Amino acid sequence: MPELPEVEALAGYLRERAVGRRVDRIEVAAISALKTYDPAPSAAAGREVVDAGRHGKFLDVRLDGELHLVVHLARAGWLHYREAFNSTLPLKPGKGPIALRVRLDDGSGFDLTEAGTQKKLAAYLVTDPALVPGVSRLGPDALATDLATFTERLRSRRGQVKGVLTDQEVLAGVGNAYSDEILHVAKLSPFALTNRLSEAQLATLHAAVREVLGDAVARSMGQRAAELKGEKRAGLRVHARTGLPCPVCGDTVREVSFADSSLQYCPGCQTGGKPLADRRLSRLVR
Repeated sequence: MPELPEVEALAGYLRERAVGRRVDRIEVAAISALKTYDPAPSAAAGREVVDAGRHGKFLDVRLDGELHLVVHLARAGWLHYREAFNSTLPLKPGKGPIALRVRLDDGSGFDLTEAGTQKKLAAYLVTDPALVPGVSRLGPDALATDLATFTERLRSRRGQVKGVLTDQEVLAGVGNAYSDEILHVAKLSPFALTNRLSEAQLATLHAAVREVLGDAVARSMGQRAAELKGEKRAGLRVHARTGLPCPVCGDTVREVSFADSSLQYCPGCQTGGKPLADRRLSRLVR
């Protein structure tokens, strides 16, 4: 799933290539992907792209006249920028992985695509991003919080630190992959309870959030959209590296699997060398 660093980089990519261009038209191929009907997609025609940014993991393409195309890429969505499209014919609904296409006045534009069968990519055409339910519920941006705000937010939600870090109403932008990386840098068990973290541990965790996300953004900015996934994988220490040696201590990276997700961690760095039980309610390490 694209997280804060990748969405920030996609926004930067659009600022370089799309800002200043006018929308020729928006084509919707997957009706379920467009979550709004007023304004209609035709309202974007002729409007200039004036900026691109993000709200947590939501991409925000701003058009003149205070119109926003806000997108959540979900688990398997992505943005593909095209310098030119192969055809000027409109997209056929329900054909292929393309959910939505934005054509610009110079013949370039971008496709929003989604792989797999779980179609959860969501696009909203709104006059204010706060009208998007997921945006309105977001907590403060994970990369912008100071230590006091970070501590208050984590203390506000009692639970396993892995789950709290990825709760977008607590902090916006951190997902499954970067939470694994952050906890590895902070040397914390993913099952540690937030109400039992000391002030020193919270300070270390806050520093790890800034370090991991900041480094990922720095690596990602300037990359082409097609290169971002590879750049993300290359920078990971534990996430998606089950069975490989930890680059810090050499212990074997382990995994805990859930019904629809998994987490990875290093026992040597994070749990005193003890493996976690492979079930959600493990009480082996706190």
